[in-house]
Amino acid sequence: MLNKPSRYHSYLLRLWRDDDTSPWRVQLEDPHTGERRGFSSVEKMIAFLDSQLVPPKVDNSKKKG
Repeated sequence: MLNKPSRYHSYLLRLWRDDDTSPWRVQLEDPHTGERRGFSSVEKMIAFLDSQLVPPKVDNSKKKG
């Protein structure tokens, strides 16, 4: 998969617990590629999503000057 910044992201979110005392487990699936990412906590999933929202860097070397 390319690491190209995107203006659109879509994920299927799955949350589950093995029992009432287990921590929540989290999985995101990209419906376009089928790629799945697992997380041991909701906070780790949020950190991943936040990293996906970084704006693309502008390449100023191609500007006419």
